[in-house]
Amino acid sequence: MTNLLDELRQAIPLLGDVARVDWQGFTDEDLLAYLGTVEDAGRRVDAARAQVAAEVDARSRRELGDEGLAARLGHAKATHLIEQHTRTSAAEAARRVRVGAAIRPRLSLAGEVLAPAHPLVAVAVRAGAVGIDAAAVIIRSLDQAARSGSAEPEVFEAAEAALVEAASTLSADLVETYALAWREKLDPDGAEPRFEEIREQRGVRIGRERNGITTTVIKSAPHETALLKAAMADSTVPGAIPRFMSDEDTLRGTELVVDKRGELVEMITDPRTREQKLHDIFFGVFFAGVRASQDGPVNMRATTQVNAVITLDDLRNGTGVGWLDDSIEPVPAAVVQELACDAGFRTMLLGDSGEVLRQGFLQRYFTAAQRRALAVRDGGCVDPSCTAPPSWCHAHHVKFWENDGPTDVDNGVLLCPKHHHDLHQGKFEINMVNGKPFMRRPIWVDPEQTWFPVGRTRALLATAA
Repeated sequence: MTNLLDELRQAIPLLGDVARVDWQGFTDEDLLAYLGTVEDAGRRVDAARAQVAAEVDARSRRELGDEGLAARLGHAKATHLIEQHTRTSAAEAARRVRVGAAIRPRLSLAGEVLAPAHPLVAVAVRAGAVGIDAAAVIIRSLDQAARSGSAEPEVFEAAEAALVEAASTLSADLVETYALAWREKLDPDGAEPRFEEIREQRGVRIGRERNGITTTVIKSAPHETALLKAAMADSTVPGAIPRFMSDEDTLRGTELVVDKRGELVEMITDPRTREQKLHDIFFGVFFAGVRASQDGPVNMRATTQVNAVITLDDLRNGTGVGWLDDSIEPVPAAVVQELACDAGFRTMLLGDSGEVLRQGFLQRYFTAAQRRALAVRDGGCVDPSCTAPPSWCHAHHVKFWENDGPTDVDNGVLLCPKHHHDLHQGKFEINMVNGKPFMRRPIWVDPEQTWFPVGRTRALLATAA
């Protein structure tokens, strides 16, 4: 073992010499030859890294307590020790442990040496035929499919063999596509639970504002990501007409050129960076949804409001600044004037008993007036445990629209995204009684299966009090 370590240390200066080569003088053929050779060496080094990391993890396992390797050196986990000792990232340390554990021999409870959990991947990784990144996606996909135990072992072996063969010739990204396809083939019943696990990770984190800029992190589910990417791609594809450009960017990118007919015409070149384009597209689509007309899928103009505080003189003259809710940096008065154009007073017609008069529009989406009616009647999400305001809610068809349910107020109810999702998952039921929504919990929650009224119309609550 010492001899092997000495030989490895002797090889390090050679790798250092390779790293210092000036590649500009090489022919294309020699350059590509080095590219393949260096990568082959890197794959073998990665295989050793993964197996060493897995051994460190095994010697630091929880049942060893304070006698574990990581604990003796003052670390709570093996990955922390690896991260510090190798100066790699926490994510990379964890990946090495996962791959190494899957390709190293295992020990049974009786101390018997068993084959690795993924023997074909192990052989390919040790031989340098498959990289650690491709191995990681194969291992993850097969392990996810194995949770249900529905597929036969020989089918898993065939899947592993096919994926290892693909990984020996294809990029890791393509291997991941194949691996996911095999996962769904091996465990078709696991697709929905896996999606729920992914969906639970969704979220938005709005950071602290620094020098007027706020960093926002969005975690989206696959269908949401696909929609977002499609919206971005439509507006950033080469040759696309610039969208959501400010007047300043339009002016900055406009120049006069002579066309083929010799006429002087305006040509607009988008002056924004790619990141700025994506930002403007995202918020352009977002604001379009907030201000959507009554023909759109949602209309939150009447229920989504931001207070803009400004003096009357500044608003009239377009001078000074205004202050917006939840924002430290002020905005120019001209921007407040623009925001004021979307404001206005609205009226609501109620019946003799305080009910909102139904609207008879037979269309897929609820109109702005109908959403306002639902907001007045329901006061937000109707689930009694939820405090989501109307602006956060979806307008749901109690009798599904695809089942000929009308788009009327007495067939609509407000539900926040979570409880809207729960309803479609069968976690509760909604029914309408005399224009009011009633809810029933599932039988394992309410064996009596009692229907009870929901909603919190503030005006009626005050009258009752």
